[in-house]
Amino acid sequence: RGRAGIMAAVEDEVNELLDEDYEEEEEEEQKQEEAKDEGAAAKGDEEAAAPEDELEAMKATLKGMEEEEAKLRDMQAQVEKEMGGGAARPDAAAKEEVDNRSVYVGQVDYAVTPEQLQSHFASCGTVNRVTIMTDRFNNPKGFAYIEFLEPDAVQHAVLLNDSELNGRKLKVSPKRTNVPGMRAGRGRGRGRGRGRGRGGYRGGYRGRGGYRGYGSPY
Repeated sequence: RGRAGIMAAVEDEVNELLDEDYEEEEEEEQKQEEAKDEGAAAKGDEEAAAPEDELEAMKATLKGMEEEEAKLRDMQAQVEKEMGGGAARPDAAAKEEVDNRSVYVGQVDYAVTPEQLQSHFASCGTVNRVTIMTDRFNNPKGFAYIEFLEPDAVQHAVLLNDSELNGRKLKVSPKRTNVPGMRAGRGRGRGRGRGRGRGGYRGGYRGRGGYRGYGSPY
């Protein structure tokens, strides 16, 4: 019995040691599993945070593009405003320059052609355009405009005032530039107004371009 008791005690002690080892192994495995779970969770959080960061970066880029586009629109609007505001001045200056090279011719016979007027004023300078004003039915109104290439031709053309063409004495004077909102005197003001709204001009000798169609001369 003494020997058997000793063997039993030794066996119990061995079993206790084995049980402790098993417990330690289980605890270690459990710790490893928990560590894996924590690592996976952290990785998942990082992966979830990455798309959010990318989304914020895209939003910031888009906002910058929208601001840049708004600036470009403002700049374009400013340029168009400046161009639009200054467009009338060059047009008015060009029109005045043409008028300074032109004369008004009144009491023109209804049967007179642009070629006859061109020939009549050819000695004054280079005739660039002859415009016979007409009504809305294309009937002559009895006056015309002569445009020269040289400004000094106007003073020579005025010398032909009271000269005859087709048996009628012509009335020749420098062409005046109409100011918007003001009505010009004599037949010229009425002729220009009606020419735009109801009438126009017939033919029109062009020194470099032939004839012009029906419409407003200037």
